[in-house]
Amino acid sequence: MSRVLQVIRTPRYDNDLMAIGEYIEQHNADAAYEMVRLLERQVDSLADPNFPRRMGRLPGTLELVAHPNYIVLLEQTDTTVIALALMHVARQ
Repeated sequence: MSRVLQVIRTPRYDNDLMAIGEYIEQHNADAAYEMVRLLERQVDSLADPNFPRRMGRLPGTLELVAHPNYIVLLEQTDTTVIALALMHVARQ
């Protein structure tokens, strides 16, 4: 049986998620709600250590492509995965 990782979200991740939701909401409130739900479900899925993630651009990090437009920057230990930040793919 596979272990389950604890998923932790940093304040920066939470702020990034809120900013994305608020930006999309200016144009379409329903789309904003759905995007925030999708991104959160993707991060929740990281509790499964086999859920896909890739090596990060920064040393010691991983990345989750949570949506074609959004990447979650991660750190992971044997027991925990930490969502550090949420970035639009156009932002380097």
